Amino acid sequence: MPENKRTASGALGGIVGLVGLSAVAGLLVTAAVTPAIAVSGAAASSAITIFDKMPSYLQPDELMQPTTLMAGDQVLAKFFDQNRSPVTFDQVNPVMYDAILSSEDPRYYQHGGVDLIGTTRALLSNASGGETQGGSSISQQYVKNVLVQRCERDAKAVEATDTTPAMTRDEALQKCALEAIQSDGAAGYQRKLQEMRYAVQLEKEYTKDQILLGYLNIANFGGVTYGIDAAAKRYFNVPASQLNVGQAAVLAGMVQNPNRFRIDIPEGSINDGTTAWNKAPDGSIDDVDQGTIQALYTLRDNGEITQEQLVNAADGYSETKGRQLYVLSRMEADGKITHEQYVQFAIEPITPQITSTDQGCVVSAAPYFCQYVVATILNDPAFGTETDDRVRALRQDGLTIQTTLDWRVQDAAQQAMNDNAPAMYANMDFGSTAVSLEAGTGRVLAIAQNTKFTQDPAQAEADPSYNSIVFAGDSTYGGSDGFNAGSTFKLFTLVDWVEKGHSLNENLNGRLGPVPNMTNSCTGDWINFNKKDIIQNFGNNQGYVGTPLRFTRDSLNTGYLAMASELDLCDIAKTAKKLGVTRGNGTDIDMAVANNVIGNDPVSPLAMAGAYATVANGGTHCQPKVIDKVTDSDGAERKAPVRECSPALTSDVAASVGYALQGVMASGGTGSSANPYDGTPVLGKTGTHEGWNTWMIESSTKVTTAVWVGNWRGIETLFGKYWNGQQLSDMRYSIARAAQSAADEFYGGDRFPDPPSNALRTQQRDLPNVVGQSIDSARSTLENAGFRVSVGDPVDADFGNDRVAAQNPGGGSAPAGSVITLSPGNGQGGTVPDVAGQPVSSARAAMLSAGYGTVSIGSCSKDEKAPAEGQVVSTNPAGGSSANKSTNIALTIVAKDCPS
Repeated sequence: MPENKRTASGALGGIVGLVGLSAVAGLLVTAAVTPAIAVSGAAASSAITIFDKMPSYLQPDELMQPTTLMAGDQVLAKFFDQNRSPVTFDQVNPVMYDAILSSEDPRYYQHGGVDLIGTTRALLSNASGGETQGGSSISQQYVKNVLVQRCERDAKAVEATDTTPAMTRDEALQKCALEAIQSDGAAGYQRKLQEMRYAVQLEKEYTKDQILLGYLNIANFGGVTYGIDAAAKRYFNVPASQLNVGQAAVLAGMVQNPNRFRIDIPEGSINDGTTAWNKAPDGSIDDVDQGTIQALYTLRDNGEITQEQLVNAADGYSETKGRQLYVLSRMEADGKITHEQYVQFAIEPITPQITSTDQGCVVSAAPYFCQYVVATILNDPAFGTETDDRVRALRQDGLTIQTTLDWRVQDAAQQAMNDNAPAMYANMDFGSTAVSLEAGTGRVLAIAQNTKFTQDPAQAEADPSYNSIVFAGDSTYGGSDGFNAGSTFKLFTLVDWVEKGHSLNENLNGRLGPVPNMTNSCTGDWINFNKKDIIQNFGNNQGYVGTPLRFTRDSLNTGYLAMASELDLCDIAKTAKKLGVTRGNGTDIDMAVANNVIGNDPVSPLAMAGAYATVANGGTHCQPKVIDKVTDSDGAERKAPVRECSPALTSDVAASVGYALQGVMASGGTGSSANPYDGTPVLGKTGTHEGWNTWMIESSTKVTTAVWVGNWRGIETLFGKYWNGQQLSDMRYSIARAAQSAADEFYGGDRFPDPPSNALRTQQRDLPNVVGQSIDSARSTLENAGFRVSVGDPVDADFGNDRVAAQNPGGGSAPAGSVITLSPGNGQGGTVPDVAGQPVSSARAAMLSAGYGTVSIGSCSKDEKAPAEGQVVSTNPAGGSSANKSTNIALTIVAKDCPS
């Protein structure tokens, strides 16, 4: 291969074999620090050329920091890959600088980024097969930490190709990190030289103090604890500014091998005499930090400490104590501490005061709200276009995210949940949630849930009281597919009814019976082919003819089916969508069958709360939001997720719908048990689906609360099952009442606006003429047309009481829902024959033949030309009219001679 095609590592390997590693190391380091020094020899010159051509500039990235979710001034939760709290230079006790420099880089302020003496010694020792040594300066260690952090920040899963295997993100991270710290072979030496190159340039860009602080802020101190301040707080419960000499020496000793020298995972006591702190029988010391351990024995042997002090000094942390002693001895040798201080802290046991570094929603006081926020971060483009970007925002970017949660409402809702709903119920997957949001903004104030939060699948499988699903959310935000809405879904039929110009006081036939065919201009009409499918009402209610106002108050299924039959199911589906409601899996509701009208589709409680809030908010729909503000680690404001408020209903429609929904919460309404009756007006709606799921949604003009209680999986009935004396199906009322009461206390509420007069008008409808029909047929005809029916007293007719002889008012038009009186026949009526112009004898015969047995001459006029017996001019009752057959028929006649 031509020389100009050789790789750097290949060339370096040749150089190592040619002139010897130690010489090259010395030349390269000398060239790096003092490039003016002339060097000779082809190999050395080539090595220096390679060194010079290595990248020289390394821009330290922003430190990974925890992202903090806030609720008011209280921390809701923290998330991190690296738990860190960066500090400024003067926020670190100087003894910490002394400890880290004495133990890691005593010539730090004298060298130019690379410690020539230490590095050469380490390279020679390593090359000769001796004990592996680091020899890295603080600047070099800082570089290494920057590179390793970059690996963690940028690591992504890799798909397989023809030449490379697939890797998970963790595998990619491990590969990158190993390359960043590799020390074996030619590649290891090349990495070391690159590290030097970066370190030299780093010291040209930053001051010594800046680099030293950068190192202490980035370094790992065991597990996910990074940076000196987080370490001080984690292990000793003090900030970095308050570390004492002994504590500083412990932390400085940890950086060599952070997870080996941790003091939050003690290995056990040394008091049993089995550890390296006791001399072996031959007088030797076990192979654990022999030099530093020997120092303690020397203090004892010199009479400076007792045997008891020797034992107590390292009780439980033998290896870490050894590292601390090493650091203390280096500090003493460098004159940073006195011999007396060395003895003081040498015999002082390591006594950590461990503080929690728990993270995530599992330790949050509102875990399900927290989990919903996490889902928002991981799915919203405001936090990055790619999934990895959003994960980084949550775990590495050091964001402060101010959430919308209001602890006053949250605590009340959760307490109501704890008091009224068990975390589990035997033989069913029982669940409950309460969500409250601000109607005018969409800000979610609370999410309470009956279960205990876990993200451990094994725990959730073993104990049904544990769950990570946010019942209030949907499949994207919370992992729930939603729950059958029941009668709460009637809202959308009610809205469409009013929008189409119908009155709340129209009367419709809400009697139980087969559902008529329904129009759906989007997916095709629904047809009840066999005319036998009957949708039942709750409690076996047979229904009635009534108005939407009454149907809403009573939650009458058949009444709402009658309303939907006069609408287009497609429009009802569009109404749900414009009010923010889809199925829990994110798909649109298509209203393909009659059952959809009464809430057959699974929807999320939060979306339903948003829909009812739209009505309470005068028709403006606000998308639910859980994040108010996002700031970065420097306090600069970042873009937050976009959640908008926009008009969805006219104010008149909202007022009309709200008027009907207030009846639900009034005395006699199905939701009255959930009304706090605290002086704040509320509207609302109940819902039940097949006994499996129950709902209560209520709202003031300020805050909307939605409560769901039911099966989060499965179809067990809630009726007939009790907990703490309360039927499961009734828990929704007490939970909603308590949560809404808290919302009313802190947010208040105004009087709902009155509906426009036309929403309550009495509407004219076409009135069929049913005279002659059977009573049952006539009743059905009139009720289907939207009228109420009463049956009056029989009237004269030649047929019996099974048919209508008269109606009042008659056919034409009448106010919708008005009462139409039907009069059956009595079988005693008949039609008076028209006998005008006939002789009297013929007229009498005709009357007798028609059943009229009483005929008389009512009046007579003389006429010379008339027949002798007389001729009929008219009758009373008149010919063709109806009259009871016992009626006297009076004839008016003309005759030559009238009877005297």
